[in-house]
Amino acid sequence: MVTKASNPIPEGFHTLTPHLVCRNARQALEFYKNALGAEINTISDSPDGRVLHSQLTIGDSIFMMSEEFPAYGSFSPQSLNGSSVTLHIYTPEPDALFNRAVAAGAKSVMPMMDAFWGDRYGQIVDPFGHRWSIAARMRVMTPQEMEEEAKKAFAAADRKKSAGN
Repeated sequence: MVTKASNPIPEGFHTLTPHLVCRNARQALEFYKNALGAEINTISDSPDGRVLHSQLTIGDSIFMMSEEFPAYGSFSPQSLNGSSVTLHIYTPEPDALFNRAVAAGAKSVMPMMDAFWGDRYGQIVDPFGHRWSIAARMRVMTPQEMEEEAKKAFAAADRKKSAGN
């Protein structure tokens, strides 16, 4: 007997849920567990033993992941030569999580910094081609304060760029 769902959004999910596609998904599961502290909730295998679907949790957020299945148009960033998507993690200890991820094999693409918008912030690319930003809110700023800090940050970056040429 089929029971009709009482809520169209499953318990524990938010309205928007990322679904990653990874080449070598079993290795990716272990990386996300070890590097980012993900909890692996479920894994379903395809008949040939690849990860058909998995569900993981980081903090209070669920995300899904599967192996790439090119025959069905499901490609990883490695097959697509990169991704334009960044997944963002807020955590109380961003430097610790950033360093843990790098130690586990992620590549630092933006070292941790005190960002002009008030966050402690950095970015990594995991070994499977997915970009992650890691942050903690350090200061609550007004839009005017943020605009002034942005002008200073971009002016400093322009000066640095000019000095390098």
